[in-house]
Amino acid sequence: MDVLLDVLDTFVFDRFYASFVPDNFVGIGNSTLFERDPNLNRHVRVYYPLEPSQWAESSFWKRDDLPRQAFSLFLIAWVFAMIMYLLGSFVLYHTIFDKRLVEHPRFLPKQLQLELKQGISAIPVISVLTVPFFLAEIRGWSKLYDFSSEAPFWAYTYLQYPLFILFTDSGIYWIHRGLHHPSVYRWLHKPHHKWAVPTPFASYAFHPLDGWSQSLPYHIFPLVFPLQKTAYLGLFAFVTMWTVLIHDAEYMASSVIINGASCHTMHHLYFNYNYGQFLTFWDRLGGTYRTPKGDSFMEKNDEATLAAKKQK
Repeated sequence: MDVLLDVLDTFVFDRFYASFVPDNFVGIGNSTLFERDPNLNRHVRVYYPLEPSQWAESSFWKRDDLPRQAFSLFLIAWVFAMIMYLLGSFVLYHTIFDKRLVEHPRFLPKQLQLELKQGISAIPVISVLTVPFFLAEIRGWSKLYDFSSEAPFWAYTYLQYPLFILFTDSGIYWIHRGLHHPSVYRWLHKPHHKWAVPTPFASYAFHPLDGWSQSLPYHIFPLVFPLQKTAYLGLFAFVTMWTVLIHDAEYMASSVIINGASCHTMHHLYFNYNYGQFLTFWDRLGGTYRTPKGDSFMEKNDEATLAAKKQK
């Protein structure tokens, strides 16, 4: 995130803050009259000799000021999540999503609009709550590193990916299962289960605290384990898209190992099964795994209806 912030400061934020929070002593665009801070763009220069913009020191809010960093990171998280959510959901809905599902008896009136409204309203709150983790990263409190040569050992360059999946899947399983506890379910997790027959637009249609709590393992991982920065950005994009993908429909290929869309369909239909995010391991170990059925979204399943009533 520190490299990305250097790039966006250079091309976007320097001029933005110089215009809205100017340093009247320096003046907009006149930072070249003074000696530049040699630390500007120090993170991105590890990869590419990007020179700071002419507005780099023209704002009262300097690049390393905590309020500026926090606001910039909030904007990055908000815009990135919105683009991934809206674009990913739109593409999946208009390509592989089975449109017959809108005729399902448990598909709500105006559900697409309701999912979209809830998702759009949840993302900025989740972004605010995520900012402290991003601040920890750019201030050097994480174990993120730049190059493979800095890995703990040579094979870690490859092992970091399955380690990330295993760690986050374990964390999400227990957090997700905890969200189904009666003491918190009704006010925290139930808004997401309003979508018994979800579309891709339901992927972020959470109560904000619900969505944020299930993202915690992603942000805790680089605080505990080493992770290459490029891998971090790639995995961040991957988990965002995976969240959309598992809400696309149940008819896609099933797997006894991967907890994909077919497994997550069973969770929305029957509530107390398939809490995992990526794998079926913890559901099998915890006795909460349910084998996906063929086309059960299109069946008026009495058992699913009964399960839904018990959760109300």
